[in-house]
Amino acid sequence: MGIVCVRAKRTGCAILTVLAVAACVPSAPAPRRVAAFVPEVLPPGMRAPAALPQVTPSTCDPRASSLRPREALPAPGRMPSGSTMERILRRGYLTAGVDQNLNLLGFREPKTGELAGYDIDFVREIARAIFGDPAKVKFRTVTSENRIKVLEKGEIDIIADSMTINCERLQQVLFTTVYFEAGQRVMIREGEPYRSIDDLGGKRVCAPAGTTSIRTIAESKSRPIPVSVVDWTDCVLLLQQGQVDAISTTDGILVGLLAQDPTTVMVGPRFTDEPHGLAIAKTAPDFVRFVNAVLEQMRGDGRWRSIYAKWLTTLGPVPEPPPARYLNE
Repeated sequence: MGIVCVRAKRTGCAILTVLAVAACVPSAPAPRRVAAFVPEVLPPGMRAPAALPQVTPSTCDPRASSLRPREALPAPGRMPSGSTMERILRRGYLTAGVDQNLNLLGFREPKTGELAGYDIDFVREIARAIFGDPAKVKFRTVTSENRIKVLEKGEIDIIADSMTINCERLQQVLFTTVYFEAGQRVMIREGEPYRSIDDLGGKRVCAPAGTTSIRTIAESKSRPIPVSVVDWTDCVLLLQQGQVDAISTTDGILVGLLAQDPTTVMVGPRFTDEPHGLAIAKTAPDFVRFVNAVLEQMRGDGRWRSIYAKWLTTLGPVPEPPPARYLNE
């Protein structure tokens, strides 16, 4: 089944939907920049060592695919010589690819214009571990479709964008241990009769290009019509206009979308299991180990629970942090 592509255009306060709907072979959307970044050339010593364990389709376990910390966390401002972290320290800031349209996860606060959310707070804790200052971050807004390309070009150090760890992505990037558990569900307009993805056969269901969600919709046995867009806010617009019948993605994203439109509801149980991780380039395994050490510390000292309670209690009571599992090295 092909994926239908719909692009939304905004003009001032009015939002116009492109009327032409065709089989989607979209051109990559132009990256939206918060600031200009120049790709950095990594020193030879920064390359992934040949002995680094390789994750193959036959050995892939998304929950146990990350690299174990080898040492205790160094003091902020005193990173190991020659490491990725020392390079970031010398630069003076951490660069992170994030979303600015995911309410509760990565979004702009209306009053301040500052980025905030669950993912943003985790990035700030990593900056705190490197610099002793959580504000030393330069954020770059990315889309689900271009974020891995931006990371591979060296334009950012890390992706924090509600990103599911899966075997295909593990061929392209390294992931940290799981920092958020999610599962795909369905969002509809209040009063509609649908109760799960199984009820949406032949109906138009929206998710952005480049996500696991759009692929899951396309592969659903009930055969819904997948509608691909650039951003999650475009899906909300199309649902409000009646151009799609539902939105389907992970519940962590859906609770933020629901908060933006009280006329919508989330229905049905989770029908996927999606561990989320922070993505880092394969050229920086030392940085993966460092961030995993930060996450271990956050699980133990209460910061993980505090961030979850701040943003995601609409999903239910604060759970135990996801346990860290690692590759056998």
